[in-house]
Amino acid sequence: MYKKYIKRILDFILALILLSFFSPLILIIAILLKITQKSVIFTQIRPGLNEKEFKIYKFKTMSDEKDEQGNLLPDEMRLKSLGKIIRSLSLDELLQLFNVLKGDMSFVGPRPLLSEYLKLYDSRQKMRHNVKPGITGWAQVNGRNNISWKQKFELDVYYVEHISFALDLKILFLTFFKVLKRSGINKTGQATTEKFNGKN
Repeated sequence: MYKKYIKRILDFILALILLSFFSPLILIIAILLKITQKSVIFTQIRPGLNEKEFKIYKFKTMSDEKDEQGNLLPDEMRLKSLGKIIRSLSLDELLQLFNVLKGDMSFVGPRPLLSEYLKLYDSRQKMRHNVKPGITGWAQVNGRNNISWKQKFELDVYYVEHISFALDLKILFLTFFKVLKRSGINKTGQATTEKFNGKN
């Protein structure tokens, strides 16, 4: 009952409330990004429930700077001071409230990853797509980007197998403190998370 009906109702109501509450902050961030790096919103196609693709929204925290050959500079060079602050506070995820409102995502669930990873998953890892992807999840409160991909996927599958209102509340509660502590944002020594290659 919770997984099929109640979770979606709670997602919709909470997304409306939070969008209303955070709308001034969203506007301020958008203006600052427009001034400092011109582009504001990052969109990308990601696989969601049952591997159905949708467009995810995030604040764009990296510039589009390129080298003399026209190639994008390394991530750490394109991540400026404002972008670092936005990412460290997880404010880049605020626009995903619109994804929750649309029904593409839930507040809690496995994070939506790149479509190119689909062919790399084993049968158990594919189970992460048996539920809607989330803004936060069990893997995010148990190491986030400082654990291996295999550990993350195992935590994702654990969530799929044990989904409940109590577990969702626990994850949301732990997420709040993780954001305050700014822990596990990126893998130690890296500006962004390394890509999954089917082995790491």
